[in-house]
Amino acid sequence: MGRAAVLALMLCILGVAVHAEDPYVYYTWNVTYGTIAPLGIPQQGILINNQFPGPEINSTSNNNIVVNIFNNLDEPILFTWHGIQQRKNSWQDGTPGTNCPILPGTNYTYKFQVKDQIGTYFYYPSTALHRAAGGFGGHRIFSRLLIPVPYADPEDEFWVLIGDWYGKSHTILKKFLDSGRSLGRPDGVLINGKTTKDDGSDKPMFTMKPGATYKLRICNTGIKDSLNFRIQGHPLKLVETEGSHTVQNIYDSLDVHVGQCFTVLVTADKEPKDYYMVASTRLTKYNLVGKAILSYTNGKGPASPELPPAPVGWAWSLNQFRSFRWNLTASAARPNPQGSYHYGNINITRTIVLSNSVSRSQGKLRYAINGVSHVETQTPLKLAEYYGISDKVFKYNLISDVPPATVDKLTVAPNVLNVTYRNFIEIIFENPTKNIQSYNLGGYSFFAVAMEPGKWCPEKRQNYNLLDAVSRHTIQVFPKSWSAVMLTFDNCGMWNLRSEQAENRYLGQQMYVSVQSPENSVRDEYNLPLTQLICGLCKNMPRAGDLYH
Repeated sequence: MGRAAVLALMLCILGVAVHAEDPYVYYTWNVTYGTIAPLGIPQQGILINNQFPGPEINSTSNNNIVVNIFNNLDEPILFTWHGIQQRKNSWQDGTPGTNCPILPGTNYTYKFQVKDQIGTYFYYPSTALHRAAGGFGGHRIFSRLLIPVPYADPEDEFWVLIGDWYGKSHTILKKFLDSGRSLGRPDGVLINGKTTKDDGSDKPMFTMKPGATYKLRICNTGIKDSLNFRIQGHPLKLVETEGSHTVQNIYDSLDVHVGQCFTVLVTADKEPKDYYMVASTRLTKYNLVGKAILSYTNGKGPASPELPPAPVGWAWSLNQFRSFRWNLTASAARPNPQGSYHYGNINITRTIVLSNSVSRSQGKLRYAINGVSHVETQTPLKLAEYYGISDKVFKYNLISDVPPATVDKLTVAPNVLNVTYRNFIEIIFENPTKNIQSYNLGGYSFFAVAMEPGKWCPEKRQNYNLLDAVSRHTIQVFPKSWSAVMLTFDNCGMWNLRSEQAENRYLGQQMYVSVQSPENSVRDEYNLPLTQLICGLCKNMPRAGDLYH
């Protein structure tokens, strides 16, 4: 008998429980610049292991994921794991408010667990405008074998990363914003980093066997526009979005707003030939279209040049949102049914109304939430809080729980809101502008309970879906409209609430939510990892002892 087995036996005899650690998945990434030409014109892109888009992260619920990143760019970079909740571990969230950037010529290793999560996600660079140059890729989390999935295993599955794209480099786009101007309209739409040339040289992106059913993981990894996704002649059966199994409705097309992901099933039961997958801009004055070919293995004949039309107007998209329902009988990432969490019966302890605005501050374009336009700090907010020097870096609660009546002058400063641990809170996103918004909250999923035109008031609660609203992490807010979400702030850490539109986020339409452990206990939040990068005002502070006990 080996030494490990003997030790386990002795512990068992002594009545000590022995728990095996969850499996580990390891990745090594080399991040470089490279020449790409997704729209036919060569430009500088960000590659991971020479790939654009980047390599897939493939995991199963509760896996520990280790990603060692070598930064061979000429500027600092960070990666964030969009939709991964990082339970008790905002240290690994990869945003400028939680992490020191990975400097050029150095490496850093992220280590995090996809605790009790399943579904379709993606990662991307959270610094500057790096996402506009690439560096993004898919992250799929399979359900554990013992937990049933509410549909039959597909023949195969494919990534469909759709997004708008600019022909200019991320450095030029950043200079636009730094000089006070807007990014303007994108130059095209990509599907998995490319679009068809329509000159006879296009190869199929995917091939399907007749009669077989396939899973498509669709994410909008762009930086500005909502997109509509559809496949010629093939309906889409929605089965999951952002970590939640849904009621399996059938759609001719799906509106996918920036930062959102959907998982659909598609059956190859049509005439065996080529078909176009189409992604096109929505709710814009311009119409940009990206295409890719889906082929049958025994197919004969090209795809029809006549593309299925996109829906018109945002009322259609609003109604589609209302049709999404949580599958209450499906198992969650844990064995219990998703519907076992009765969020509609919990008393709301706090209502926070967040209103976005756009204006010019000292002649430069700025975006804000409740009159505060966020700026990044040299010392990550989480580090400052951990070391007890928050007062030297930022002030809590510059915004109130209701937006100001008018925003005469923006406050340009770090925007950090305190919330009480384990409080059940309602957040209302109000959008008084003419452009659609999309928000993501790190560290959490929330119940998207309502979305309506006009201004919110307490009486609107009677229209909430308090039974089977989908639990997700990204929510759109239509022009001159509001969206309501509900959640329990039970995950300690410093969490980024951000606009998914890169221009808005970079110019201030983001904030952080601080959820602190009342007892400074490791039961609530992990201590500073030994490998964590330290910078700013904390750089020379000793790592003496753990602050959480």
